[in-house]
Amino acid sequence: MPLPEPMFCAQQINIPPELPDLLKEFTKAAIRTQPQDVLQWSAAYFSTLSKGEPLPVKERVEMPVATQKTDTGLTPGLLRVLHRQLAAGGIVPVEEVEQKWKDLCLPQAQLLSILQLDHQGREVEWMKFLALACSALGGSITTALKYACEILTEDPEGGAARIPFQTFVFLYKYLAQVDGDISDTTVQEVLGALEEEAGKQGGMIQPRNFLSPQCPPLS
Repeated sequence: MPLPEPMFCAQQINIPPELPDLLKEFTKAAIRTQPQDVLQWSAAYFSTLSKGEPLPVKERVEMPVATQKTDTGLTPGLLRVLHRQLAAGGIVPVEEVEQKWKDLCLPQAQLLSILQLDHQGREVEWMKFLALACSALGGSITTALKYACEILTEDPEGGAARIPFQTFVFLYKYLAQVDGDISDTTVQEVLGALEEEAGKQGGMIQPRNFLSPQCPPLS
């Protein structure tokens, strides 16, 4: 007769003391991020956790926005995650962007459409990629810059979403160049008006400034 299965009691099972907290944080992260492919995202979560890298985790559950499609594509929260993971280097290998994109279960076709807007070689300048990705979220150049401010700001959630004026200048000029239909005169009028506002705000600019009726139209 085969030997019976060994019996274990709770006292014989060694549970690592850090396991409950680890699983609790993992569960909270999964709920906030709502990944489309839980297994793929989980592999990325524990891989980055083991390396001490920024996790593929949203700060909070996102509410749908008017310009956001109800599909599995990019959202402001997911773009904020990518920024945390990839911005430090400035210049990022395309392979790394592709991997982080895949980790968040985002569609490959959407990434390719962003890269095709302005990309050569096997590296991307992260701030340019961020600007194009903000445009991919939908809406006008004004909406894209509003998203950029909200992602780049160090202000708390719901705050003014201020960023350095020079960062805004770089993003606006770049998006205007990619657009191709925004004249140099328009760009200079906008930046002239906003520079005055930034001077009153410690060199910072916020969406309220370029959304104001007193600011010339950005496009």
